[in-house]
Amino acid sequence: MKRLIEKGLMFGNLIEVSSPQLVERYNRALKALTGKETRLADFHIDISGYSPEIGDELGDDLYLNPHGCNRQFILLTTSQKNAPLLNIKFSTSRDILTRFIEANEGQLFALTARDAVAGELANSVYQVSTPLKLLDIRRVTVEADTIGGHVADAGRLTRLIDRFRGEPDGWRDDVLIADMITLAKKTGDVTRVPITLPAMSFEQASFWTAHFGGIYVFRDTKVPAVISTLPRESLGVLPVKTVLDFSQRNAIAEWLGANALVEPIVQARGLDAAAVLRQKMDFVLVDAADALGLDVGDARRTELRKIAVQLGDALPEEFQGLAALLRWVEGAGPWPRITSEHRSYFYTLRASPGPLRDLVNMLLSELAPMDVRQMFIVHKELFYASYAKWSEKKRQYVADFLEREYKVDAQGAREALFGVEPSMDTRRQSPHPSRDLGAVVGPWGAVKRGLT
Repeated sequence: MKRLIEKGLMFGNLIEVSSPQLVERYNRALKALTGKETRLADFHIDISGYSPEIGDELGDDLYLNPHGCNRQFILLTTSQKNAPLLNIKFSTSRDILTRFIEANEGQLFALTARDAVAGELANSVYQVSTPLKLLDIRRVTVEADTIGGHVADAGRLTRLIDRFRGEPDGWRDDVLIADMITLAKKTGDVTRVPITLPAMSFEQASFWTAHFGGIYVFRDTKVPAVISTLPRESLGVLPVKTVLDFSQRNAIAEWLGANALVEPIVQARGLDAAAVLRQKMDFVLVDAADALGLDVGDARRTELRKIAVQLGDALPEEFQGLAALLRWVEGAGPWPRITSEHRSYFYTLRASPGPLRDLVNMLLSELAPMDVRQMFIVHKELFYASYAKWSEKKRQYVADFLEREYKVDAQGAREALFGVEPSMDTRRQSPHPSRDLGAVVGPWGAVKRGLT
């Protein structure tokens, strides 16, 4: 992982904490939340305040996320909203934290100027002991205050002021006045500068979780479903009719099509389909060559073309399907019939525009694992786990490629591959293919039935 860190592909955009004042504030918050403290004089934190250095020091990467549920957070600055979230257990957590910070940025800016703000992403469950418990999670509530309790004290002071103003003899109540003065010394004049940080709730209908090997929960689709990395039998009985696992490729393809969640990359508006297909083919060749111990040199396209010739009939099915599609795109071949049984099928798709775009792209990255660029962009937890298992040669190739081709314009690359960021407008625009695709059922034609 050192190579990824050096290239800024891991732990990038973390917030540095090095001033004694901020370290002291962080320790106060850490002590209040966990009963622990750090001896480090400087470290880095993510959007939730988690520090990989402190995690290593404590021997606990989940020190702010016990049981992987109800994640706690520490805010030292509103700049944390631009930092990544590490050790993700739920795909919605970063978005929720970002929206909370942005909705309360003014108040948080003022509060963090004097103290650390600590809080929790509170689910409706306290631990996820069984897959069934995941379906009890429908809403996440964010509650926060400074370690000194400024928000709570401001609320008490506001109520005392209302009482003082509402009671005819309030000005004679020495105890009431003394309490107001004591609180005002801590909070300031809340009548002129109100301090509020209301609890905020967020719906969590559809999400990915790292629990139980990795599970996707889709509840705000026409056909609700749970899709598991592990065999679906391991999940037990769930109150969802459609429960699938990754061995059921046909069923997953049918479900994606039935809910209009995917589109072929050759139909995607504004996408250079030919360039994307060629890059996917390169990734497949690198993976195949690495598995066979073949030397790819510097992995330039000319070197990879030699590997393709050398493999001949042994070329992976994924490569052959993508090559057939590329020939059609370039007008050099017929329209390929790529069914969901074909190993290249999920490599030819991307998520349709809409609020579930990122979650569907995460799912596709697991179904098309040789597309390392997509995996890195949309599913970093899977990428880092996969990277640890690759050979040294493949690690070097992937790290060099991402540094050269992705890091220089990460946002531009994301939009070029997947479209603009999803908006609150859920209306879908019809794709505009460059050639007449004819009447189809599903992205590539008829999909075999398999939702049972």
